[in-house]
Amino acid sequence: MRAKKSLGQNFLQDEGVITRIVGGLELCKDDAVIEIGPGHGALTERLLKNAEQVIAVEFDRDLVFLLKEKFSQYHNFKLLNEDALRVDFSKINQENLKFEISDLKSEISNLKLVANLPYNISTPILQRLIDQRHLFSRLVLMFQREVVERITATPGGKERGFLSVLVENAFETEHLFDVPPQAFQPVPKVWSAVVRLTPKTSVVSHEVFFRKLLSVSFSQKRKNILNNLKIAYADAPALLEAADIDSRRRAETLTLDEWVRLASISQTKMTGHRIDVRS
Repeated sequence: MRAKKSLGQNFLQDEGVITRIVGGLELCKDDAVIEIGPGHGALTERLLKNAEQVIAVEFDRDLVFLLKEKFSQYHNFKLLNEDALRVDFSKINQENLKFEISDLKSEISNLKLVANLPYNISTPILQRLIDQRHLFSRLVLMFQREVVERITATPGGKERGFLSVLVENAFETEHLFDVPPQAFQPVPKVWSAVVRLTPKTSVVSHEVFFRKLLSVSFSQKRKNILNNLKIAYADAPALLEAADIDSRRRAETLTLDEWVRLASISQTKMTGHRIDVRS
């Protein structure tokens, strides 16, 4: 079955890469795995042999037919013809998982997620996974290498941006390895990379406000943080002073602790209530 350019399809076929991705999940026999974008099922087959249950989410109806035929003999395989950008992962368990996730606030130790994501939806799907990270104990994702470089960028790095801080606030991140174009069919023009994400329990709770603060602060990367903040916050100089942040610095130089402090002070000024930071 040919890849569809409109869906950004490149099918993983390198057995060595598949082995390393499965290894990155560190699967136990009682684990359940959600796989986004199984494609031809090269990774799916390995997952089925190492996990209690695999739930594949595939948007392409033609591939759904192929996957149903290929894995019909596996009792631990479920397939959903859904758009990953619309899926509420918390509801998947209601009909498909053998165990229940009744309390979404409690830690789930045996649900993991893996995905080889089309490059054109990598950022929006990542933000969606951030919103639902409490469901998973571990996520192993493949992106275009430039996206992984942005995700893992440290303060002061040229790749540091909105997505870097957003991910750092939500996950412990590990850049596992790079993947050459030849690992796929058809062969893409760019390298890929695999990243492992482990959800954090110490995060800013008012994430909608936090995202707005980050979005404004990184709106024009060549400007210092004061000039960006003034777009949305009239008292930007006072906020930066209260947070002990030099107004001449650029947003990419701030550490996560500084962002949390600035968010807390900004939220206090706007609502009279400090932003909640769970430790």
